[in-house]
Amino acid sequence: MSKILIIDDDDHIRELVGALLKREGFYICEAIDGERALEEINDAKIDLYIIDIMMPKMDGFELCRYIREYREETPILMLTAKAEIAQKIKGFERGADDYLTKPFEPQELILRVKALLKRYKIITSQSVSIGSLLIDKNSYSISLNGKKSDIPPKEFELLFKLSAGEGKTFTRSALIEDIWGYDFEGNERTLDVHINRLRERFSADQYGFRITTIRGLGYRLETLK
Repeated sequence: MSKILIIDDDDHIRELVGALLKREGFYICEAIDGERALEEINDAKIDLYIIDIMMPKMDGFELCRYIREYREETPILMLTAKAEIAQKIKGFERGADDYLTKPFEPQELILRVKALLKRYKIITSQSVSIGSLLIDKNSYSISLNGKKSDIPPKEFELLFKLSAGEGKTFTRSALIEDIWGYDFEGNERTLDVHINRLRERFSADQYGFRITTIRGLGYRLETLK
């Protein structure tokens, strides 16, 4: 049973989100602000965090940054009353995996939570199936219909990152830092070149997925339905 920590200073939101997720079989714990959340984070294994942005003592952005320092892969869903692009960029840069704007539809919350948990399992398993490909990070190889092949390491890492987060928007700066490191001395053009190479190598029609440019943010990998 997955354990989800809900951090929000609004009692009504915590009660609503908790009730919806308990109905789906999740184990729920709560915190009324960022400081209280730190006690739960340090004392228990959490599988997913749902964090409100505007909170007293420690806001959601600062809490998100803290979580990413100690829980690198655990998914984070941020709740916000605003849908401005600047808020989303700030959250993604601090490690958020997804956003949900208040008020939200109950079914959308459940779908996003399940999608984030699925991605988390993929990342920890070190392999992911996307479209017609199987991508194995243990061997740094890709397989199509059982036939293995290799691609350049940076292209592989970029493809695995995007595939493991299928449907998630990655900022350009986050991709550069994750794939090339904090001390990378190049520019964003390097990322664009690698994205274009992946698009040329894996056509959407043949492989069943595409890498979409999200204007003002970065990139997102999507499977074709």
